[in-house]
Amino acid sequence: MGLFDLFKRKPEPEPEPPFYDIVCPFCFSKFTPDDVVFRAIHYREDDEDYALGEDEELNRYRERFGLDSVHDIEAVLDPRDVPEERRIYSDEVLIGLNDRYGEITRRRLCPRCHNELPVTAGKVPSNIISIIGASQVGKSVYMTSLIHTLQHTTADHFGAACMPLTTEISRKFRTLYEEPLFERGDLLASTQKEKMQEPFIFQFVFRDERKPPLTLVFFDVAGEGMVEQDYLSLHGQHIKNSAGILLLVDPLQIRSIRDRIRIQLGDAPGEWVSQYDEPRDVVLSLFGDFIAYQDNSKTDIPTAVVLTKSDMLHALKDEDGEYIKSNSNIFNNMVHRDYFNLNEFENIDGEIRRFIEKVDRPFKGTMDVYFKDTAYYAVSALGSNPVDQKMQTVVQPIRVDEPFIWLLYKLNYIEGRRD
Repeated sequence: MGLFDLFKRKPEPEPEPPFYDIVCPFCFSKFTPDDVVFRAIHYREDDEDYALGEDEELNRYRERFGLDSVHDIEAVLDPRDVPEERRIYSDEVLIGLNDRYGEITRRRLCPRCHNELPVTAGKVPSNIISIIGASQVGKSVYMTSLIHTLQHTTADHFGAACMPLTTEISRKFRTLYEEPLFERGDLLASTQKEKMQEPFIFQFVFRDERKPPLTLVFFDVAGEGMVEQDYLSLHGQHIKNSAGILLLVDPLQIRSIRDRIRIQLGDAPGEWVSQYDEPRDVVLSLFGDFIAYQDNSKTDIPTAVVLTKSDMLHALKDEDGEYIKSNSNIFNNMVHRDYFNLNEFENIDGEIRRFIEKVDRPFKGTMDVYFKDTAYYAVSALGSNPVDQKMQTVVQPIRVDEPFIWLLYKLNYIEGRRD
């Protein structure tokens, strides 16, 4: 090292921007904080600008998801119609309006779909996590198991809380997903393509106020759409504007595994589906929709490849470990607490990479070509294989939160350490 090197100043960390672009967690449009509109907090019958009425943009969004229209709602106010001195800013982010009647509204809306935005929108990065995968991989079941685990254990392990964005989301998640699966052991029906599922929006809020909250948006796109280009284009917006992706792959999508498990299990009862989409087809659909337009035709969005239904891989294990070793880590739950365990990550990531390489090399090769930052995991959302749409034992998730914790690490919310 030369004398000059000793006196070279370390590069200063880049200053945080005064505001961040907002990604609407409902329709996934991207815009600046100055583009927001507001919902009035009162109405007047003597002023048509403030009268109750129909919000066409909001109802168009609600119709898309089979939700009832809202006929009488407060007016939408455009900041451009309000003098500059009546606009309220916080840290250079427009957060409120003082309307012509002296009433202050802080109800910021997405300019495209007119849903109300999170309070922190524009002040912190809009980090959205997308769950994607072909039909029958169990996205609804995984989402339910993951959120249940985040709320009951994982969040507390990282000094945080996982909360639904609205009481409506809380009620819907509990009654349609959590209670049927965790209290009654009923398997969830797969999402139908013609029945689009409204996003489930949760916030991962840290007790350390210096850490911004992380917005989790679980947009359960019907799996059939993942290999139909027109349908994917309609929903590709949310994938393109995601900060992280959980790409779910069912072992039974992979022909060599499917055939071997059939031989091992014979006619044992379980969930078998006659038609599966190959994992590579899903990736190729993603490529056509948005990855092809990225730099070097690759995406740098951190992507966790999540092999679901890992409990079924018991049928493949043996001492020689041709596919899976009898003492494999994938069958044991792992709890990360306070930090991301890098040793454990390297073990599980390496094992699943080698496994995928062996059983579906075209899929692995496609991932290597189109994704810059990947990790490989195996999870069981249920802990065992259901029979006739019914759990035979208590739901006991295995490693369901690990891919999400990896994304927390990649997005610099938590640190990684070695044992």
